[in-house]
Order: sequence, then structure tokens, then C-alpha cells
Amino acid sequence: MNEQDITSAVKAVLDQMKETAPSQSEHHVCKCKKYEMTLELANALIEKVKAKAAGMGVNVVAAVSDKAGRPVAVQCMDGAYIASFDIAINKTYTSASLKMSTEQLSHLSQPGQDLYGIQFTNNGRIVVFGGGEVLEYEGQIIGALGVSGGSAAQDTAIAAYGKQVFKEVLECL
Repeated sequence: MNEQDITSAVKAVLDQMKETAPSQSEHHVCKCKKYEMTLELANALIEKVKAKAAGMGVNVVAAVSDKAGRPVAVQCMDGAYIASFDIAINKTYTSASLKMSTEQLSHLSQPGQDLYGIQFTNNGRIVVFGGGEVLEYEGQIIGALGVSGGSAAQDTAIAAYGKQVFKEVLECL
């Protein structure tokens, strides 16, 4: 085939595609928000997280951010520590920006590890102990969850529970 034959063949295929393509009115534009962190979704997840914390006897601050680490919703249980507010938000920032749980980061930031000292970057917003989780749906990062108020083990367990029920919460809305 020479260049003219190839050009003719490509033109024929493109013309055929135009003839068989659906009209503009037949195109569906998805307006769903399943890949975006909404206030409704964030608050619904936080309600589940607070129930889990209450069942464990822990008063927490639960925060949910979008995929860029910007807070969408924050709720403080009665009796939660004042400091837990900023810590919970920073856990969402850490998980969203590094695309990993803060518990996972806690191991990577130990002395002698590759990320040792990372908590001193980003104006001190990086948290290197458990309680932050990335929230994903169908392989896409939607946001992050931060839980603060208990021990590191309690915060880690509550946040892991939040990550586990996230898909269920999303699909119920």
C-alpha cells in the first residue's frame, strides 16, 4: 500500500464511523457523583464512624476530605480532645496526599526508613501514626478519612472500619 491508499482507507473508516455513530442527543453524560466526595457522603460516613467509636467507648473527631485533602466535613463527638480536631484533618491530608494510610506511613517513617523525617514537611501537616485512610471506589481515590481521639490502635481500627464501610455508604446514597 502506498500513502494514497492508506489515506483513502483511513478516510473510508472515518466516514463509516460518522454514519454509524449515535447522534449527539443519544449521548449520555453521567451526572452522578460516585467518584466525588460530597457533603452528604462525608456526613453519612462520619455517622458510621461515630457509631463504631461510641461502641468502643471512644470520643473521636472524624474528618473526611476530598481527594485533594481539602476538608469536606468534620464532626466532633462530645468529650473529644480539642487537639483531635487538627489531627483528624491532618490525617485526611496525609492519606490523600501520600495515597496511603497513616498507619502504613508510620512504618515507612521510622528511623532508618526511606521516609524518616517526613512529618517535618508540609508545614507539619503530615501525621505518622494510625487513624488516616484513603477512600477509594472502583479503583479511584475519592477522598480520605481521619479519626483522632483514642489511642493510635483505636484510631487505626476505627478508620479501617470507615474505609471498609465506605463503599456500602456510597452505594446507599
